[in-house]
Amino acid sequence: MKVPVIIPSLNPDEKLMQVINGLVKIGFDDIIVVNDGSDAAHMRPFEEAASLPCVTILTHEVNRGKGRGLKTAFDYCIKNRPDIDGVVTTDGDNQHTAKDIMACAKKMVELKDQVILGVRDFSLEHVPWTSRAGNMITRSVFYIACGIKITDTQTGLRAIPSKYLQTMMEVQGERFEYETEMLLVMQKKNIK
Repeated sequence: MKVPVIIPSLNPDEKLMQVINGLVKIGFDDIIVVNDGSDAAHMRPFEEAASLPCVTILTHEVNRGKGRGLKTAFDYCIKNRPDIDGVVTTDGDNQHTAKDIMACAKKMVELKDQVILGVRDFSLEHVPWTSRAGNMITRSVFYIACGIKITDTQTGLRAIPSKYLQTMMEVQGERFEYETEMLLVMQKKNIK
């Protein structure tokens, strides 16, 4: 299985290395971190990550947004990792476990031509009501407006087969709206 993990990051704390260490421990050997214009006070996690042979750091000199960070990493993979099965994107705040990231990667490799979304469980007691309400509203609007039934439209945990990386490069959006636009393009292009 050849699946790089992509982590876009802006001004990370110690959680970024917790994510990376968890990925290494579970068996990932290609981790691409995008420093999206972080300030000087937040360079330590990138320096620590760069010391690991399995980590590649890509850097934006100024903040360009999460969508642009993902596109930068997709472009890097297209040019430098032509033989991969696909990629998994995740957030650097440790909200997704290494086990869940691996499960998404394996499912993507198994199914070959489907994007896998790792959705969060908003019914758990520790989830703030604002997050629960926000998710309910966005998924309802998404279903009514687009006819797509997804339980977590904002998930950062996505496994994308390599055959779709160029398509994802062409999706509109540079910031957080990019992840929603990605879902709309998937529907339009009939990507399961």
